[in-house]
This record gives sequence, structure tokens and C-alpha cells, in this order.
Amino acid sequence: MRRLGRYLKETFDELVNKVTWPSADDLQSSVIVVSIASLIIALIVWLMDVFFSWGMGLMFPTI
Repeated sequence: MRRLGRYLKETFDELVNKVTWPSADDLQSSVIVVSIASLIIALIVWLMDVFFSWGMGLMFPTI
């Protein structure tokens, strides 16, 4: 039990005093980059789906 208490105390101390948290501007720019990358990847996956659906329609017209 004593080890758990020490672990929690050290973890809290590290999060409060030793971790460098990003600023609001850094977070905002990261959110923008991740959002744009996600949209590009989603567009690529959608285009692949459309292309393969079209190709399967040509290969198997009865489906």
C-alpha cells in the first residue's frame, strides 16, 4: 500500500512540475494539421472505394 501511495505522489509531482504542456497556440495549430490530414486521408479512401466499386461493377455486372 505504501508503494502505491508513493507511486501516485511521484506521478502527480511529475505531471505538475516536470511535464512541459503545450500552449494554446501550439494545440490549435496541431488540431488544424491533424484535421487537414484526416480530411485528405478520408478523401483518398473514398476515392479508392469509388474506383474499386466501379471496377467491380465492370467485372461483375450482375452484382
